[in-house]
Amino acid sequence: MSNLTALSKFPCPACGAQAEWNPGKEKLVCPFCGTESPYRIDRVTGQIQELDLVKTLRELPDDQRGWQAEKRSVQCQSCRAVMVFDPSRVGQNCEFCGSPALVDYNEIKAPIRPQSLLPFKVAQTQVREQIRRWYASKWLAPGTLKSRALVDTVHGIYLPYWTFDAHVVCPWRAEAGHYYYTTETYRDNQGRSQTRQVQHVRWENASGTVTHFFDDEPVPGTQGVRHDLLRKIEPFPTPDLVPYDAAMLSGFVVEHYQIVLLDAAERSIQQMHAALQALCAAQVPGDTYRNLEISPTFSDRTFKHVLLPVWLLSYNFGAKAYQVLVNGYTGKMDGTYPISWWKVLGLIVLALVALALFMYLDAG
Repeated sequence: MSNLTALSKFPCPACGAQAEWNPGKEKLVCPFCGTESPYRIDRVTGQIQELDLVKTLRELPDDQRGWQAEKRSVQCQSCRAVMVFDPSRVGQNCEFCGSPALVDYNEIKAPIRPQSLLPFKVAQTQVREQIRRWYASKWLAPGTLKSRALVDTVHGIYLPYWTFDAHVVCPWRAEAGHYYYTTETYRDNQGRSQTRQVQHVRWENASGTVTHFFDDEPVPGTQGVRHDLLRKIEPFPTPDLVPYDAAMLSGFVVEHYQIVLLDAAERSIQQMHAALQALCAAQVPGDTYRNLEISPTFSDRTFKHVLLPVWLLSYNFGAKAYQVLVNGYTGKMDGTYPISWWKVLGLIVLALVALALFMYLDAG
């Protein structure tokens, strides 16, 4: 990859092997002899800057591009994810779908460098046990899932995210509905006269303005992990971000963003717009509303490119691929798993038998 500085190596001081970041100890540790590296992560003097969005979209300086280390990028021809490796540690299969169809990935310009990252905090051993318990709770899953899901293949990946800040002034207008009730007389099935309360709505024009600051609105830049699953393991606590340091990437795979800054910025506006709809709706007086219209104006838009930690388990069961994700900082998890249709059929049969028995006893 072009526009990169020299390779950052973190050799073990005892045996010389490449040290890897240990989430439990929050240190560089040799995977072979267990020696802890004296390398220190600078969490104090480093500054995490918000970058001006409009200015960056016009022209990003070269000194904010690249990985600050020699890397090799490969793209999966199956799921299209792009992975960034140390040149000496390139995998034979895709980290996301397991496909062996990997090809070198080259680009015209080096990627926008991450300004910060959230280091792994949850240890891999804890994640494996957590996933085993999760599988055990899925009683509709096939009985062979535990042995075939390859829990030991769980691996840590830094996923690319964009975060966006913006000040918003959002005028709104709507019709506010106020409930009122009248008494109505009617006749029941026996012909007797009865009364009841009937709800009506009185509509009035209403308007107002919402002022809001969006702080670190997240947009995933990944293509290798399903976004619906990511949303279920969010949030990632961005106040705990630390300045980008290649040492924290040692031993982990980094995914290259596939959603570029311009597209991510557009998605952030869509997300903010949906949030503003809810904020404005909450301001509408009365009991209900209709025809809500909002007219937001965004200013001081900034962004960060960050790397966020995820423990990923990808496996195939039958002809389908499944993923299990664990937030590498909070431990929150979600995933997909196969369903045993024999167990579903058995459940339906049991329900029908129970229903038939209930009807028989009720008739008796």
